[in-house]
Amino acid sequence: MIRKRQNTPPPPGRSPGKNRFKRVPFVITFVVMMFTWLALSGKFDLFHLSLGVLSCAIVSFISSDLLITATSFKGIPTLWFRFFLYLPWLVKEILLANLHLLKLVFSRDLEEKINPQIIDFRSKMKDQMGLVTFANSITLTPGTITVSLSTYGDYVVHAIDDASAEPLPGEMERRVAHVFGGSHHE
Repeated sequence: MIRKRQNTPPPPGRSPGKNRFKRVPFVITFVVMMFTWLALSGKFDLFHLSLGVLSCAIVSFISSDLLITATSFKGIPTLWFRFFLYLPWLVKEILLANLHLLKLVFSRDLEEKINPQIIDFRSKMKDQMGLVTFANSITLTPGTITVSLSTYGDYVVHAIDDASAEPLPGEMERRVAHVFGGSHHE
C-alpha cells in the first residue's frame, strides 16, 4: 500500500494542485527560440517556417517554466539592463584571470606558486538565478571552478592558487547580487 504524505509543500516554483500554463514565460521563451531559429536556419519558406514555429512552440511549452520563473514583465527590463552592465566587468575579470594564469604557467617556480585548494562559503543571496549566475561567473573565470552549489547558497569552489582563491566571494558576489536586486551585506 502506498501512503501519500500529508501537508507536503510543493517543490519551489510549483503551485499546489494542477501545473498551470503560464503565458508570459511561454511567450518570452518562444520569441527567443524563434529568433534564434531564424538566425541559425536561414530558411524562410513556408515549410521551414512552419516547422520552426511548431518546434519552438513544443519546446517552449515543455521548458518555459524552467527557463523563466517570472510570471509578469515587471522588473525584467531592469534586470536585463543591470545584467548587461555586469557583463563588461565580468569580461575584464576573465581577461585579468587569463593573464594571471599565463604568468603562472610560464613562471620558473611554477610548482611553488600553484596551491590547489577547495574553498567553502555561503552566499547571502536568496535569488536562485543569482546563485546560478554567480556559480557560472566563478567557473568562467580561469583558475576557479564551482564544484558544488546547494539551493541554500553553499558553494564549494576549486582554486588553482592563492591569488585565485583570495577574492572569493567578494566583489563578484556583490555585483551579481546587485544585478538580481538583492542586497549584499558582509
